Amino acid sequence: MTDAALASLTHLVLWSAFAIGLAFGAITQRTGFCTMGAVSDIVTMGDWARMRQWMMAAGITMLGFAALAWTGAVSPDKTLYASTRWTWLSALFGGAIFGFGMVLASGCASKTLVRVGGGSLKSLVVMIVLGIAAFATLKGITAVWRTATVDRVAVESAGQASLPAWAAQVLPVSAPAAALAIALVIGLALLVSALSDREFSRHGNNLLAGAGVGAAVLAMWWVTGHLGHVAEHPQTLEETFLSTNSGRAEGLSFVSPIAYSLDWLMFFSDKSKLLSVGIVTVVGVILGSAAVALAQRTFRWEGFGGTGDLGHHLAGAVLMGVGGVTAMGCSIGQGITGISTLSATSFVALAAMLAGATAGLKYQMWRMERLV
Repeated sequence: MTDAALASLTHLVLWSAFAIGLAFGAITQRTGFCTMGAVSDIVTMGDWARMRQWMMAAGITMLGFAALAWTGAVSPDKTLYASTRWTWLSALFGGAIFGFGMVLASGCASKTLVRVGGGSLKSLVVMIVLGIAAFATLKGITAVWRTATVDRVAVESAGQASLPAWAAQVLPVSAPAAALAIALVIGLALLVSALSDREFSRHGNNLLAGAGVGAAVLAMWWVTGHLGHVAEHPQTLEETFLSTNSGRAEGLSFVSPIAYSLDWLMFFSDKSKLLSVGIVTVVGVILGSAAVALAQRTFRWEGFGGTGDLGHHLAGAVLMGVGGVTAMGCSIGQGITGISTLSATSFVALAAMLAGATAGLKYQMWRMERLV
């Protein structure tokens, strides 16, 4: 591959990621898709509609990723989530504080970007503070704490720390066959559970949310893991995944990308700071959300209700930034993207996020009762 062809492919990867971000932002603004909102609806009203949206999206992504892996379009062992270390404590601690934080901040990282596009200045503040906290946990003071504490606790595996690899160690099947079988079982179970409710299936909004988000996450896997895969870089002669911050195939996620976006803006004149799929996706989500909000005439400027409201949102932003990096993803990054790879760490992170969000909602309800 020539340098000119490499540059052209890099631009294609970035524009593709930007388009995925636009679609994701538009769909979530239009449908109200939100993991935190799904948990809130169940806890406060017993309504499972938005959780079924999430289940449908997760099921589609898991089945789609299994198909990509089985056909060789994407290699599960070369994704951001592939590791021989099962970092269960990092996922548990990071996921729990992320889940609690997204309740305090009125939404997870992706919902924050969508709300920024809808005119929320509250969410703009959350986005900035989240990005600072996330970058500190990637490379700063909380990164030192993270690597010295929870990251040290892990279970070393002979192979990948994933459900298929573990199944292949105890059953007479190969890891790829186990991956396909497990993905079919879990993915189809999620889809059937979501679509079995007639009331849910009758509303096009629900189907758009589940199918649209699932397709966006799956499309990002294809863009970073297949389209952007270069077997031999013309300059380094090494295998490369173009425009990813990790140098590996990355799916749709938002905590670290928000941090890298702030870093890119602040050090724009530094030629070593290059655009990545995560950065352009963040911009795409905001613009896609804004376009739909303006078209539907729902765009509204929104500020804080007082110092208490500000304090809770700041605390939530810090918890999401620290927790999202520690858990290696947000409610989309681990909750849908990560589990699609059947990573054992991702399932722990997802469970911890749901538990943390439930605890956060209980805390908010307790606060409201005290004010009455």
